[in-house]
Amino acid sequence: MDTKELLKKVRKIEIKTRRLSDDIFGGEYHSTFKGRGMTFSEVRQYQYGDDVRSIDWNVTARYNEPFVKVFEEERELTMMLMVDVSGSEFFGTVNQFKRVVLTEISATLAFSALQNNDKVGLILFSEEVELFIPPKKGKSHVLRIIRELLEFEPKSHGTDISGALKFLSNVLKKKSIVFVLSDFMCSDYQHNLRITGKKHDLTGIRVYDPMERELPNLGVVSMQDAETGAIQWVNTSSRQVRNAYTAHYHEQLTYFQDTFKRAGCGVLDCQVDESYVKKLLGYFKRRS
Repeated sequence: MDTKELLKKVRKIEIKTRRLSDDIFGGEYHSTFKGRGMTFSEVRQYQYGDDVRSIDWNVTARYNEPFVKVFEEERELTMMLMVDVSGSEFFGTVNQFKRVVLTEISATLAFSALQNNDKVGLILFSEEVELFIPPKKGKSHVLRIIRELLEFEPKSHGTDISGALKFLSNVLKKKSIVFVLSDFMCSDYQHNLRITGKKHDLTGIRVYDPMERELPNLGVVSMQDAETGAIQWVNTSSRQVRNAYTAHYHEQLTYFQDTFKRAGCGVLDCQVDESYVKKLLGYFKRRS
């Protein structure tokens, strides 16, 4: 992708996702993800209805009339986007690849954080951590994240969510808001998810294609595993084959949902041809 085409794509995603974050998610994001606590702001004279527990007795004694402490929410937060860039994300049968949807959701979340003056960072992972951008503030930083989401070409094609979560725990010391965006077509990440979920406010956003849910009857077809590159002929007219395909899908779905919920983390499912706007907004409202 040349520079001109890349900038055009970045601008297109910025216009679409920034409008969503400004118009729809800004207030919901703010109310859903609270600051780290309350910090002292000032003292003022006591007014009728003030909580007597907030009286500053030292200032009250000095001026011989009641004064109260005023506190403000300590708002600054850190958001980390963990985005799966493995081979399976380049699959799509309904207008667009899963990776396109992952990019748009990530950009919308990043602009929501920007609007609230929060830091945003990025981890791109496959079967290894491919890229780490430390959390920072500012529009230029968010645009850099979007450029990487659009342009980055991974070295590996497999998926290792567990390793990515372990890396996150090592680089993020303070409690942060973490979104893991993937199709979650792997398992064995429950241990590191439980550790990470205790420290951070973590949500798994699963993006999937309808073809992954059910195999159509197309006769004998050649199928390639996007992560291993292996090719094999599959008889899709066999009911047994189709049932096994569907059972495997539901097994991975159940593992994702149960593992995240047991770890105290949030879950969100989004099909590529559904409105992720409604999904995100509904999730924020449920959490507020």
